[in-house]
Amino acid sequence: MKKWNLIVDVANCTNCNNCFMADKDEYDGNTFPGYTFPQPRHGHRWIDIHRRERGSGSLMDVAYLPTMCNQCDDAPCIAAATNNAVYKREDGIVMIDPVRAKDQNQLVEACPYGHIWWNEEHRVPQKWFFDAHLLDMGWSGPRCVQVCASGCLSAARLEDEEMQAKAAAEKLEVLKPDLGTRPRVWYKNLFRFTREHIAGSVATVIAGHEEVCAGASVTLLKNGAKIAGQSTDFFGDFKFDDLTSGSGAYSMHVQWRDLTGGAAVELAGSVNLGVIMLAGNGK
Repeated sequence: MKKWNLIVDVANCTNCNNCFMADKDEYDGNTFPGYTFPQPRHGHRWIDIHRRERGSGSLMDVAYLPTMCNQCDDAPCIAAATNNAVYKREDGIVMIDPVRAKDQNQLVEACPYGHIWWNEEHRVPQKWFFDAHLLDMGWSGPRCVQVCASGCLSAARLEDEEMQAKAAAEKLEVLKPDLGTRPRVWYKNLFRFTREHIAGSVATVIAGHEEVCAGASVTLLKNGAKIAGQSTDFFGDFKFDDLTSGSGAYSMHVQWRDLTGGAAVELAGSVNLGVIMLAGNGK
């Protein structure tokens, strides 16, 4: 059977918060019998966006990570619930029954992703449930996908085998894979948020003036072996991304025309090496 999945492209998220606002608009003050009580106006972030800055100076970047209930196939909240208060639908969506879940505040702590929230007024745990009430009325996807202006979010209703093939082809990842919860929220370009980069610029002196070296060849090495290579851009900048935090010593070898140079770094977190000056008088 085809099941729902959400795909989040971290590289495209601009922190516009349209997804968060659509979620609030849908559930704040609105009861959907059999699905949910109203979401409190303050405190709940069923769809949340996290921010991370990497590097420094002109080569710093910022990534945004939308998070929500992961619709896990092996959901800890289902295991923690009593009275069948949490269940998974045949289409892959995890539901919290708003009546059966009354006073089951243990479900808040059961979610390892921090995406079950306690509604004190109604004494129930709540979360984002893929806007199942809209899907059941024939909608082609949840509201967060409908309002996403950057194309960061997309919904896919596929057979499990099809989704696994798509994940492999597009290098999709899930959050906290070591937990074994088998989420149905997938991330593209997750390295932008979870991993590190080494960046810098290349320049030399030409006719007494410092000039950037566009098109310089930069090779990244670890233990003397080539890891990656690229050319500097129009501004003389380079950036090697998708590196593991705390992965130790790296070195750079730089070649531009007949000039060479390099740098070394111990990678703890993302770093801007600054300007690598090539000795000589480039022409």
